[in-house]
Amino acid sequence: MDIQAIQRALLARGYDPGPADGIAGRRTEAAVRAFQRDAGLTVDGDPGPKTQAALQVGRASPASPAPAPAPADPAYALVPAWLPSAKMERIIVHWTAGPHKATGLDRSHYHLIIQGDGTLVRGDRSIADNEAPIRGAYAAHTLSCNSGSIGVSLACMAGAVESPFNAGSAPMTRAQWDRLPAVLAALCARYGIHVTPRTVLSHAEVQGTLGIKQRGKWDIARLAFDPSVVGAKACGDIFRARTTELLRAVA
Repeated sequence: MDIQAIQRALLARGYDPGPADGIAGRRTEAAVRAFQRDAGLTVDGDPGPKTQAALQVGRASPASPAPAPAPADPAYALVPAWLPSAKMERIIVHWTAGPHKATGLDRSHYHLIIQGDGTLVRGDRSIADNEAPIRGAYAAHTLSCNSGSIGVSLACMAGAVESPFNAGSAPMTRAQWDRLPAVLAALCARYGIHVTPRTVLSHAEVQGTLGIKQRGKWDIARLAFDPSVVGAKACGDIFRARTTELLRAVA
């Protein structure tokens, strides 16, 4: 595999290597290291034969149903078994208002959870459980807007206060925020979701954008590591722009 192929494989797995331009910069090295750590490989940032082989295990095209995962797949971030065939309309981004590690409650409500160190945890409910019309148990992540919606959440912001802003005891980390667009891009590619403010949005944007009343939810309206970014639209525009950039890089 050349560098560009490696970058595309990292993106498909939910890691952000930067633009798939064939240039092995710092972001590509960081993505390789993150993948190696999650896959149980030697973490050296060098995409050698073992890393390349692991990147190619159990890969599925976005348009095809996910095949059964290979035994090594559970160590990875976005494995085929996590992305079942389903018709999904949108992705809603949250924070858990809890600690940096995913809890049992978090896993019951969200399909995918990005922990404080950027690692990804699968929720208890399959994405397909939220396919419309919903029948039986599903991931209840957004009031009156769970049908056709994938719930992605950052494990953070326990005890946070909106005004005056206080990020609480588990502030959102840069690692979580940087990982988010790659996860969103992989989901958009798999489920054919075009990035718009109505299809890829935060919980805080649901009421204003979709007209579905929520209960004062403000995730995500602030970035703990960058106080200059204020408001749900400002935060949403950032992750939408980066997700679009990543999708274009592998188009």
